[in-house]
Amino acid sequence: MKTLYILLLLFISTNLFGCNNNQTQHIEKPAAMNLQDTIKIKIKIGNSTFTATLYDNATAVAFRKFLPITANMAELNGNEKHFDLSTNLPANASNPKTIHAGDLMLWNSNTLVLFYKTFSTSYTYTRLGKIDDVSGLVTAVGSGNVTVTLELE
Repeated sequence: MKTLYILLLLFISTNLFGCNNNQTQHIEKPAAMNLQDTIKIKIKIGNSTFTATLYDNATAVAFRKFLPITANMAELNGNEKHFDLSTNLPANASNPKTIHAGDLMLWNSNTLVLFYKTFSTSYTYTRLGKIDDVSGLVTAVGSGNVTVTLELE
């Protein structure tokens, strides 16, 4: 009985804690979450300039073709600015559960959204990128509509 108990504990610890040296666990992030170090954009809002990194996905690749773009982004819900693009982009929407300040996303297939506050959401978006340092973002975007220029760095 004692041997059975020890074997059971060994089996549980091996599978639960990954102690089995014969198996290699490979955990991979979804491609949409991988940041490409080489695809940086500048986001100019008034006198402020932010650097953002685009994600490695088809939507971000298609979005780059629009740059540079100057958009009058409309205020929505006290946490985001949005602008409708003239063309649909390839979308792969999912629910991020939490939106983070600085997230740059696509809603539906043609609405560019820049989030400036962190909050929970039930909506689905396609990730485009993220502002690297959001310090000053809330002040830069203000409370109303704002003109934003996005361009390759």
